[in-house]
Amino acid sequence: MENDKIVVGLDIGTTKICAIVGRKNAYGKLEVLGMGKAVSDGVVRGIVSNIDKTIQGIERAIQEAEEQSGINIRVVNVGIAGQHIKSFMQPGSYTRQSQDDDEITVEDVTRMTQDMYRMVTPPGTEIIHVMPQDYTVDYEDGIKDPVGMSGVKMEADFHIITAQTNAINNLNKCVRRGGLDSEQLVLEPLASSLAVLSDEEKEAGVCLVDIGGGTTDIAIFYDGIIRHTAVIPFGGNIITEDIKHGCMVMQHQAELLKTKFGKAISEEANPNEIVSIPGLRNRPPKEVSVKNLAHIIEARMQEIIEMVHTEILASGYSDRLAGGIVVTGGGSQLSGVKQLMEYMTGLDVRLGHPNEHLGKGKIEVVKSPMYATAIGLVLTGFRALDDREMRYQEKVGSFSSNRRKERERGSGTDFFRNILNKTKSLLVDDLEDKDY
Repeated sequence: MENDKIVVGLDIGTTKICAIVGRKNAYGKLEVLGMGKAVSDGVVRGIVSNIDKTIQGIERAIQEAEEQSGINIRVVNVGIAGQHIKSFMQPGSYTRQSQDDDEITVEDVTRMTQDMYRMVTPPGTEIIHVMPQDYTVDYEDGIKDPVGMSGVKMEADFHIITAQTNAINNLNKCVRRGGLDSEQLVLEPLASSLAVLSDEEKEAGVCLVDIGGGTTDIAIFYDGIIRHTAVIPFGGNIITEDIKHGCMVMQHQAELLKTKFGKAISEEANPNEIVSIPGLRNRPPKEVSVKNLAHIIEARMQEIIEMVHTEILASGYSDRLAGGIVVTGGGSQLSGVKQLMEYMTGLDVRLGHPNEHLGKGKIEVVKSPMYATAIGLVLTGFRALDDREMRYQEKVGSFSSNRRKERERGSGTDFFRNILNKTKSLLVDDLEDKDY
């Protein structure tokens, strides 16, 4: 039974390693059974830089999730991000060996997509996702789903996402040494999009911006299909670094200043507000102006938003985003980010909480934007990244069950078939006799 299927998402981020255990409830919503998280010391800008520390973090997070859910975790869906992620468009075509009345099957579409995985990529890179865009059947273009159509030549543009082989290997190594098997490697912005975007938004055109600790991930959807992905190597951590240097404070103090008093728009900060921070050994406490703090945050946030805007323009879909921008991830919780992003891009912006597909659960904390990627990785276990894939799988299932029914119907009851077979065998015997 499908309801018994349990999926674990493992988000190996720059600030935290998070494991979430979930299953589908009776209403098809995701029920979170347990979650575990650990500080991530071995990951820099989304890439594993210290294997041992990362393994320790994974083990801690998994152990906590196991204790909370009472489930022995062996298989996980892992997220991948980092500056090395590249995406590009590539045309592909497939000519079928078919008769005139033959229709395009799910197998044809799958075979065409699988062919794209064999494409030659630059040395040291590997294809992690192949996402078909619109199809063309016998020069008739703009077809979303070609299954069932008549045609011989099928073409499509594919959105191909590659990652560095070393980064993939290091990630897999950490997961394996943590005593786990990786079911699939999923690009993090794609996972986040499953958790926070509605189908209407994907149809209308929307840009997801996931501001994490080490990276800012972007995914652009239009007409229900993913059109562009990118990973920017800046996130919340670089803002903390700026505060650390700009205000001359310790790392953890900078982080607290950012989360408790930080504002992304300096005009909103009170110029008279001062925060007092305990000084180092036998030194007087340090005073930090909230206005000064906001200036530091705003400067870096503007830079990140500019990079996001550049990616939106590069995708060619900037004038088709009726759904605007959905901003999620830990960095989205900074006061004023939504307003600054609206002001700089001219698009509508909303904050994305990963409760789009969540059912009732005891663990309320997972509804925070910080856990969008981890929730999305769990959802990936139940749903395909491309909705069309789900339909194809259903079609294959119903097709094989119909075949089985036909076979059952055909055996035993088909009186005429038996007579035909008998006649055929008599004719064959007769012909053989004449030869002698």
